[in-house]
Amino acid sequence: MATPLSASAVLAALRAEGVRVVEVGNWRTHNRNSKGSWGPLNGSIVHHTVTKGTDSSVRIVRDGYADLPGPLCHGMIAKDGVVHLVGWGRTNHAGGGDPAVLARVIAEDYGDRPPKPTKGNSNGTDGNARFYGWECENLGDGKDPWPKAQYDAIVRVQAALCRAHKWTAKSVIGHLEWSADKVDPRGFTMVTLRADVAERLKHPASWSPTPPKPPTTPAPAPKPPTVEQQIAALDKRVTALEKRT
Repeated sequence: MATPLSASAVLAALRAEGVRVVEVGNWRTHNRNSKGSWGPLNGSIVHHTVTKGTDSSVRIVRDGYADLPGPLCHGMIAKDGVVHLVGWGRTNHAGGGDPAVLARVIAEDYGDRPPKPTKGNSNGTDGNARFYGWECENLGDGKDPWPKAQYDAIVRVQAALCRAHKWTAKSVIGHLEWSADKVDPRGFTMVTLRADVAERLKHPASWSPTPPKPPTTPAPAPKPPTVEQQIAALDKRVTALEKRT
């Protein structure tokens, strides 16, 4: 369990991890704290937005809907890898989830994934009090691509939180791993994401993977001279010898 980071502390942690950040309006005080507690925190949840377009996605996760007021997360990770911070404090992102999952995340003692959730929004534990939440710009249809810059930013954001709280990557889960009602994120697996977060945590926050060098094509071997070329070379040698005598 951990005390939530302050707005200034999370901003510093994200920037130290190499995350490009945009601060949206009054994000530091924009929250749902009047509706319930925020903390102690036990982890971070990754979501997808089911929206298209960065500006509209930011607006939706900041303001919410008529039946679900915003903020709907703490930050929205855009296709270009920029993280738009929209709220800090309690947000409407996790909803109800499985207490058995929460227990395994707190203990960080599960295998490659936590137990499959059997409870959801209507009968589960309040996840808005227990998790950071990050919406990622994607249609959520399993076809919309996840650009490299965006996926790298997702990894960096989760690593920044884990590093700040001294958590392992097992404190990072997907919404589908928290609630039986949810399917997000779609398009990559949380097993892979946790592995990438764990790898990043082995290095300093400033670390960036070295891209592989493109393979070099060896120079082609010289072709042997043709018969005509050999005869011509021999004629030149004979001519040169004749001139000496």
